Amino acid sequence: MNEIVKGPEVDATQEDSTAALVEAQRAFFRTGATRDLEFRKRQLRKLRDAITENEDAIIEAVRQDLGRPRSEIWTSEIGVVLVEIDHALRHLSSWAKPKRVSTPLLLQPGSSRIQYEPLGCVLIISPWNYPFNLAIAPLVAALAAGNIAIVKPSELASNTAAAIMRIIGGAFAREQVAVVEGGVAETQALLDQRFDHILFTGGGKVARIVMAAAAKHLTPVTLELGGKSPCIVEKDANLDVAARRIAWGKFLNAGQTCIAPDYLLVHSSVKQALTERIVRAVGKSFGKDPRQSKDYSRIINAQHFKRLTGLIGNAPLITGGESDEAERYIAPTLIDDVGWDDAVMADEIFGPILPVLTYDDLDEAMARIESRDKPLALYFFSNDKTAHAKVAERLSAGGISINDTLAQFVNLRLPFGGVGESGMGAYHGKTGFDTFSHAKPVVTRSNWPDPSVKYPPYRTPLAFLKWMLRHTM
Repeated sequence: MNEIVKGPEVDATQEDSTAALVEAQRAFFRTGATRDLEFRKRQLRKLRDAITENEDAIIEAVRQDLGRPRSEIWTSEIGVVLVEIDHALRHLSSWAKPKRVSTPLLLQPGSSRIQYEPLGCVLIISPWNYPFNLAIAPLVAALAAGNIAIVKPSELASNTAAAIMRIIGGAFAREQVAVVEGGVAETQALLDQRFDHILFTGGGKVARIVMAAAAKHLTPVTLELGGKSPCIVEKDANLDVAARRIAWGKFLNAGQTCIAPDYLLVHSSVKQALTERIVRAVGKSFGKDPRQSKDYSRIINAQHFKRLTGLIGNAPLITGGESDEAERYIAPTLIDDVGWDDAVMADEIFGPILPVLTYDDLDEAMARIESRDKPLALYFFSNDKTAHAKVAERLSAGGISINDTLAQFVNLRLPFGGVGESGMGAYHGKTGFDTFSHAKPVVTRSNWPDPSVKYPPYRTPLAFLKWMLRHTM
């Protein structure tokens, strides 16, 4: 059983100021201003303008935190968020439009509809690995749905957190959107408040703390977690394409991606051919010495560096293993001859280390995966469409990408979220709007007819009531 870790005692002054902020936001929400679609669209445009005006500052902040290349930062942190905003602006009117549904004969004459309303004051707690994207993309959904929001960025990506504070603070009044910086104490002060929804991205241990705090107020949560996402490669796969796409998906951001392939499960007959191609793909991307590549990221801090190098230890390596603590550098690494019970297979790796396991029968491989916690992502490379359908039907994961990696995250028309230990709930596009909205049923009835059969005293034969319900609902 996972123990819930109690947070530190919160200073009374901090508690008061946090409570005052939440109450100020609630007071603004009660004005009804956010229910207006044009107000929401102005908020989204304001956010988009603030981002585009501060692109260089965002890129530099993320570069300082994670050592990532500029083009990768723009694409994965800024570009995708701008696309999310534009997508919401294009579709918001249709998303928010009341949806008429049929009305049963029993309620005729009458009409029925689903009306979408904002939840209220929401809290977004974001991680350090994609520190701008995973703070702001959920905010886009929250604003589109008409909510007030508090964003708590990760203190581990302190430069990006400070940039988010400056950008949001310059664009929005705090009673509309606020950013709270800080560590555990500040997060605990927020969790002590009542919110109408909490979206948390991070690890399972902290997710349990968040969920326990939310339960005190019956606050619904969306938890975007992680897990050991398998990458299966069948013997009939296009190995050249698979190698390039696996290397890219795994070593992007030095493996610090929640949906990165966590381990490689390859058919034994093509293991050597595939791993040789992955090694070549890594060389083409980052050169003979990735430490010298301007396109290869660094590990977030010393604690994670030590954890990752500990996983490598004296393991047999296909490639990589080099590291430099001063630079927080770990080379792209493939570990050979890995067993299911090895330490590297216990928890999500979240770094540039790819364990390689083999199988001889696809059904046995799937059974192995089914015996483990449901992952956030699952990847399958094969040219057999029957096998595609078989894997997608049988295996449970937050999302599945066939013959590619990370692709399921890119399509805004698909929900992004986990299942089981990898999370609950989802966002992106229309799904994000729905997550931060209440779908309110509304029935309008005529004053006539008003049959006496529904009122006491009940004299109608039960057989007639059964017939009526079967034929009028």
